[in-house]
Amino acid sequence: MALVGVMRPGHAQIRVLDLEEGIHFYRDVLGLVETGRDTQGRVYFKCWDERDHNSLIIRQADRAGIDFFAFKVLDKATLDKLDADLRAYGLKTERIPAGDLLETGERVRFEIPSGHLIELYADKTCVGNGLDMVNPRPWNANSERGIAPIRFDHGLLYGPNIAAVQKIFTEVLGFFLVERVLTPDGKGNVAIWLSCSHKVHDIAFVEHAEPGKLHHCSFLLESWEEVLRAGDIMSMNKVPIDIGPTRHGITRGCTIYAWDPSGNRFETYMGGYQPYPDYQTLTWTFDELGPGLDYPQRKLHETFLTVVS
Repeated sequence: MALVGVMRPGHAQIRVLDLEEGIHFYRDVLGLVETGRDTQGRVYFKCWDERDHNSLIIRQADRAGIDFFAFKVLDKATLDKLDADLRAYGLKTERIPAGDLLETGERVRFEIPSGHLIELYADKTCVGNGLDMVNPRPWNANSERGIAPIRFDHGLLYGPNIAAVQKIFTEVLGFFLVERVLTPDGKGNVAIWLSCSHKVHDIAFVEHAEPGKLHHCSFLLESWEEVLRAGDIMSMNKVPIDIGPTRHGITRGCTIYAWDPSGNRFETYMGGYQPYPDYQTLTWTFDELGPGLDYPQRKLHETFLTVVS
């Protein structure tokens, strides 16, 4: 599938309560590669197999959560067009100058009805994955430290008015609705999974009264065995686990959910089917949300539904 317009999730900036604790966790336990620190006190990371300079940024704050979630677009012309399209749709946009984030070009920022700040950008310095461009090896030393995911995969955000959010993503940004969970009365959606690519989702939203909440950032692993290994590493480091290892009915992904030291949930994930834009949206009724979340146990987990940052 030719990728045009919005191509993929690019980065998320999250808040941690103790910066040094957060650095240790994301670098040494999750196994991300630290790529820089800026004068604002932010620390930058990428997954070992990512080419661009950063995909996760952390900063210290008095409460956990997410500052913004960003997508990379094809080029500068696409960025300008989407900025104009968003404004024509009625959204206020802000141009963040190049260099505000390390090694990152100009960004277009806008707030969606769920209370989240979304960004688009076209340029970020390519630092490579440490492998040769000719006759590359399949892995390097960075792939062996900690859990070592290969990429930042997606995010799940909680907030109000996801019906309006869906319209922005599908009508303006070119995403398509892959799966949904109906409200108890069957008249609306309580959760939506959206894709701009060949992935089962690039971002997802759940209806929630409080705006701007983070449910999780997800990091991709290559196999079920690596998910199980991630569980071992979490236990060795006394990382509190929410759910898993298990398999979702929704998306078919295999997963472990856990919390960083500040209470931000993260996911180690693999699998999922590969949809195309012409596929019909898969629908889950509210009474079957249990197997949608945890297919083997067919149960809802209270913390998964209620704990956000």
